[in-house]
Amino acid sequence: MWEKVKLGDVCEIVAGQSPSSNTYNQEKKGLPFFQGKADFGLIYPTVRYWCTSPIKISEPNDILFSLRAPVGPTNINNIKACIGRGLAAIRIASQINLYYLLHYLRLNENRIAELGTGSTFKAITIGTLKELEIPLPPLPIQEKIAEILDKADELRRKDKDLQAKYDELAQAIFIDMFGDPVRNEKGWEVKNGINVLSVLGGNAFKSSSYVNAGIPLLRIGSVNKGYYDKSQQVYISESSNFDKYKIYPNDLLVTLTGTVGKDDYGNICMIGHDFPFYYLNQRVAKITTDLNKTYLMYLLKQKEIKKELIGVSRGVRQANIGNNDFYKLNLPVPPLHLQQSFAKKIELINQLKAQTNAEKSEELFQSLLQKAFKGELVS
Repeated sequence: MWEKVKLGDVCEIVAGQSPSSNTYNQEKKGLPFFQGKADFGLIYPTVRYWCTSPIKISEPNDILFSLRAPVGPTNINNIKACIGRGLAAIRIASQINLYYLLHYLRLNENRIAELGTGSTFKAITIGTLKELEIPLPPLPIQEKIAEILDKADELRRKDKDLQAKYDELAQAIFIDMFGDPVRNEKGWEVKNGINVLSVLGGNAFKSSSYVNAGIPLLRIGSVNKGYYDKSQQVYISESSNFDKYKIYPNDLLVTLTGTVGKDDYGNICMIGHDFPFYYLNQRVAKITTDLNKTYLMYLLKQKEIKKELIGVSRGVRQANIGNNDFYKLNLPVPPLHLQQSFAKKIELINQLKAQTNAEKSEELFQSLLQKAFKGELVS
């Protein structure tokens, strides 16, 4: 296997430092100024501010690393810029391929984030970043790995972009048929959530109960992306004690717990046909309803409805959703035949989405990532 080296031994790491706020501007005076993840794009950052008195400078082809809130996200800098204290610039040496290192850091983002400390928000020190160990194969192997991963990533992104277009089409159809669910300009009957919904929370399964094969367990990470994420798959032995928590294809699930200040919960997912049934873990709820399930799923995806659900519209940003939050919702209820007509349109869109193979290209990319840094992809 390849040798491991400390990041600080093979790269120059420049800690950002924030200049005085009176030197920031949006009139394009001075150098572009990057402050943190809010400036990041998929690969390259977007300039939102400039600075007339820069202190710490990042050069083109530095890897910008988010040091705090959150720890771990990365971008490639493509312009000479000033960087604030929320960022570090990783300046690669001649023995490292830029995209090889980028892929490695992104694969290990969650692990690196766990190195952060702090009670209010997590942050990682420059010292800790310098001590991070990375595998260092010969440069030609790094270049081959980067080339393969770049191609797989491009395929994955194209599929994702096409999927996003289909999602935009579905949203447009919803608004065209039903209007804004809060303003309710079409005058649909409005019912309280308690009259049309029933909520069942999951069981507190213990990780010590996980087995190599059995019934798949639906955890918050399994469904928080709006679809069933197989990479988060774990299993529980089948038992009649858990019949209450059985989930079947086409059931609706909502994630109940997230981070205060983040829009990472209250996400809804309709379970597919990967397995005959599943078990439901805590922090995820099953929603049953007399409404058409597809209509309800898209209704709960609407931004203003979701804000009501997670507490934003009530002036509270709670980190947990309870049953009463669902039951207090005021939901427009169009005639059932319109709900069913909408569901048929979504079914056609889903058939088109299935042809993009987005899930398969994502699985391929993740598999290649795992193999690449174990020395199993190229030699």
